[in-house]
Amino acid sequence: MTSPLFDALAERGFDTLTDVQQAVTAPELTEADLLVSAQTGSGKTVAFGLAIAPTLLGEALRLDPPAAPLALIVAPTRELAMQVSRELIWLYARTGASVATCIGGMDARTERRALERGAHIVVGTPGRLRDHIERGALDLSDIRAVVLDEADEMLDLGFREDLEFMLGEAPVGRRTLMFSATVSPAIAELAKTYQREAVRVSTISAKSQHADIAYQAVQVAAHDAEHAIINLLRFHDAPTAIVFANTRAAVARLTARFANRGFAVVSLSGELSQDERSHALQAMRDGRARVCVATDVAARGIDLPNLDLVIHADLPINTEGLLHRSGRTGRAGRKGISALIVSDKIAKKAQRLLKWAKIEAEWTFAPTPDDILAKDEARLLDDPMWTAEVAEDETRFAADLMQRFSAEQIAIACLRLHRAGLTAPEELNRAPVRTDPAASFGPSAWVALSVGRNQRAEPRWLLPLLCRAGNLEKSQIGKIRMQADETHVELAEAALQGFLAHIGPNGVLEGEITARAMDGAPADEPRARAPKKRFDRDTERTPRPPRKESRPPRDTAREAPVAAPEPKKDVVAQETAKPRPKPVSDKPAERAALVEAKPAAKKPFKSARPASSAAADSSRSFRAGKPGGGKPFHAAKPDGDKPARFAKPDGSKQSRPGKPGGDKPFRGGKSEGGKPARFAKPEGGKPFRSNSSEGTKPARFAKPGSGKPAKPGARPTGKPAGRGGDAPPRRKG
Repeated sequence: MTSPLFDALAERGFDTLTDVQQAVTAPELTEADLLVSAQTGSGKTVAFGLAIAPTLLGEALRLDPPAAPLALIVAPTRELAMQVSRELIWLYARTGASVATCIGGMDARTERRALERGAHIVVGTPGRLRDHIERGALDLSDIRAVVLDEADEMLDLGFREDLEFMLGEAPVGRRTLMFSATVSPAIAELAKTYQREAVRVSTISAKSQHADIAYQAVQVAAHDAEHAIINLLRFHDAPTAIVFANTRAAVARLTARFANRGFAVVSLSGELSQDERSHALQAMRDGRARVCVATDVAARGIDLPNLDLVIHADLPINTEGLLHRSGRTGRAGRKGISALIVSDKIAKKAQRLLKWAKIEAEWTFAPTPDDILAKDEARLLDDPMWTAEVAEDETRFAADLMQRFSAEQIAIACLRLHRAGLTAPEELNRAPVRTDPAASFGPSAWVALSVGRNQRAEPRWLLPLLCRAGNLEKSQIGKIRMQADETHVELAEAALQGFLAHIGPNGVLEGEITARAMDGAPADEPRARAPKKRFDRDTERTPRPPRKESRPPRDTAREAPVAAPEPKKDVVAQETAKPRPKPVSDKPAERAALVEAKPAAKKPFKSARPASSAAADSSRSFRAGKPGGGKPFHAAKPDGDKPARFAKPDGSKQSRPGKPGGDKPFRGGKSEGGKPARFAKPEGGKPFRSNSSEGTKPARFAKPGSGKPAKPGARPTGKPAGRGGDAPPRRKG
């Protein structure tokens, strides 16, 4: 080991090296490329700092003045990159090394000025490092060693292209060291491409994986998850704790909830700026905050002092996430606790996650308020202040207290003052989660109920019946096994005598349902299943009985084909009106005869509107159906049997709705003189477009009582209507 680095370790209090540090500093690996896999918290940062020291220093004890970088360290996250730079600064302090950082979210101009002044070691994140290389601010021509810290995480975050770019820009004769907690196939492929006969170094063993971390699976009801986290924080009272959530919204909600409950809490997520994240971590290191609520952005590389508790408010998405989250505690020989909040819906998922991670967890419940208060009292009694040296002014004040209050009053006030600064614990529903077979119910006894499947018994009403009639809690009831005529129920052994005493000697629960104690656990009686029927080709099948008709068969001979209805905009009309058949003849007389031959039937109408002045008094509707029955039409008949849309009022020829006077149709048919009604004059004169008023000339073009055309909107008095009603018309010119 190089002497300057050894002196720096001695100043920090490191008297021995960890397994990974000893492995990478072996003399035979001085110039080799390394692919290192070590568990989180094993000192990987110091390990690769020691590993590249011979490559940077050689036989010298100090480095030359800074110029182009000699080593490049790449980390996946900003926090990890900043932590690596801090570790390397004190490790290489005696060598005169200059460490520069290139981290996303920081001021790029300041970083470029630092690179221009020169640096021996550059630490950064992939995106910012590539940006400086492409802009020409970072020169990799003199690089001797490249270190990829948490390489698997960088590939998961999508930095593969950036890593390949930087490795391609570095000199061919460099050393390449890859450090990771797990070596995936993608990491092995990257090492094969950009490393030269890399030596595989692994210090992970299945037995020693996170040996200093105690895993707990805390069973809670779904609505009690946040309450359980509060009780865990209160019970353990860790100097520093991290609560992990999967989303930013969950982080914001938990942070606000904990702050309202009196916890000194900070948050850490991707939506925060780099300054906010740095301030949050610094508050944790200074002791100003004791709880950090974070997403997985804080799961890798962050080293906080005295971090004794990790709580997973949401389950990690994979085993790597579980190991890296939990690895924030139990570092450098310290003990830690990793607690997973498990509701009944995700119990099996948590069991699979722990199994795949090869972790044995203790299935337990969240602390109760009584447990928390007892723990508070124990901590108060074990406080070193009881045995601390007493000052003179404290002795005088103690004497005054003894004169004014009794010893009991002073003790009670001391306890109350201690609890006043603590948040109150939460009441929880401690119903057991039965979906996990590893969860132990404890010592138990069995009772038999006098109802079973044949009596239509179901656990959903037997469970509240037992609690109500036997004075039990849900946590005291275990398995419920349904039999044909009996139901076997597992009870906590401590609750059996109270249950039997409460139901009395007859054992009546309710009505005719009774309960009796069993001598032991019942034998499993699997339900008999009917043998599966197999089809044999040689065996004749039993004919299927004919289907019973729910209604008499229809007489299709009497039913006439009905044309498909035309689409209508009116929904009510679609449901009530029948479709209008296509006329069988083009002659109006034949169509009129067909209409007269149809029987009359009353139809419901949606609205009523007179089609002409002759039909003004009629209340029959148009569009919904013909008043006389038969087929629907769009306009009501005036008085006769024919619809006004297809026949003239006199019944001779087809026309559209006629004039109020009933003489001649307009726009749809011809007048009596052979000319179309649209262009024919009523009695001679000028053509018109609309019906006339009471006179012979149309109201739109003629004044009442005159032979000259009038402007549209003329008043009956002969004066044109202006904009102001009775105002005179505007003068032309």
